[in-house]
Amino acid sequence: MPYRPLCPLTDLPLGVAIGFAPGLRAIRLADCVMVYLNACPHLGVPLDWLPGKFMSADGRNLVCATHGAEFRPSDGVCLRGPCRGDSLTRVPCEVRDGVVRVPLTAGLQRDRENPGQES
Repeated sequence: MPYRPLCPLTDLPLGVAIGFAPGLRAIRLADCVMVYLNACPHLGVPLDWLPGKFMSADGRNLVCATHGAEFRPSDGVCLRGPCRGDSLTRVPCEVRDGVVRVPLTAGLQRDRENPGQES
């Protein structure tokens, strides 16, 4: 599968989710990077409560601004809210030569499980 660069690893501060066009969000954890579609599994709406802001007030979880659902950063599982038990859609990624890379089409096509995701 061909990959494209998303960002330098150094652009991802530890434990902070960053938004990327089109419709992707990445978070750097202690030993890995996780990339998810920026779409809540409940309604498919973007998660940001302000452009590029995805973290809960305590900084521990990803949060959906529409209804306050909170997601565990390590696996995208919803811990509280109307979609509890559902998960964010994970995007494969790799870190090579200090650059986070995702599949060429990541975020470009409407996802079947997240109909509100922009194309």
